[in-house]
Amino acid sequence: MSLLPLYQQVEQQEWIDIPSGWLQGRTVFGGLIAGLMIQKAISTVQDVAKQLLSCNVTFVGPVQQGQARLSAEVLREGKSVTTLEVRLWQDDAVQSILVASFGLQRESRIHVQNLPQVPDYPMPEQLDKTFYIEGLMPECLQQFELCWAEGSYPMAGSKVPDFGGWGRFAASLHPNREMQLADLFALMDVWPPGVLPMFKTPAPASSLTWQITYLQPVNGQIQDWLKYKVITEYAEHGYSTEYAYVWDAENRLIAVLRQTVAVFA
Repeated sequence: MSLLPLYQQVEQQEWIDIPSGWLQGRTVFGGLIAGLMIQKAISTVQDVAKQLLSCNVTFVGPVQQGQARLSAEVLREGKSVTTLEVRLWQDDAVQSILVASFGLQRESRIHVQNLPQVPDYPMPEQLDKTFYIEGLMPECLQQFELCWAEGSYPMAGSKVPDFGGWGRFAASLHPNREMQLADLFALMDVWPPGVLPMFKTPAPASSLTWQITYLQPVNGQIQDWLKYKVITEYAEHGYSTEYAYVWDAENRLIAVLRQTVAVFA
């Protein structure tokens, strides 16, 4: 199922129809919601010279399949940076909010590259892929292919959190094409929270906030593999905080992610 018609809806109209096949528990997959909101932001900015710098997503309430409304408001438009807010509405209530900043590149004498070490994972062809099992996995997982390269799988009862591996869109459902920023948002969010390997039995874990710092324009295709690694900083009292890195196949750091998760285990 191509996402392009859905992106066109976002660009051309206020009301959209969220399709089936993307549920994650009782809500639509948060990565798809974030992707739709960033697509709305891009179409509102309408300036290809201004690239995404960073954004913050708050998942206020569960989003359902079917009709939803996307609204956008430019908060400030300066010479270099435009900041705007996008809201997704259902049943006259705000269910998700995105605040994003887009900016022009500028001349600067400040150059710092204190980057994290890139994990040396085997290539995806050397690893086992996850297989979607209907009824036992979130519905949205059928849209992607994941390969674990380190750490434990979710619900493994591990004593330690965190993992890393490779991910891409499933070739059986998504014909190959140029990757858009909205696609990247969905792919980055498909990985579960870092604490899920510590779960002994299935239990909910829900993202509350998600922060993305966008470093390099993604320039591949949706069937290209991207490398991912998550590190949990703290988990206590039913909440965890974590950060993650995303690299492309050439080991360019694409994005740094930070997330607060509600844990029900």
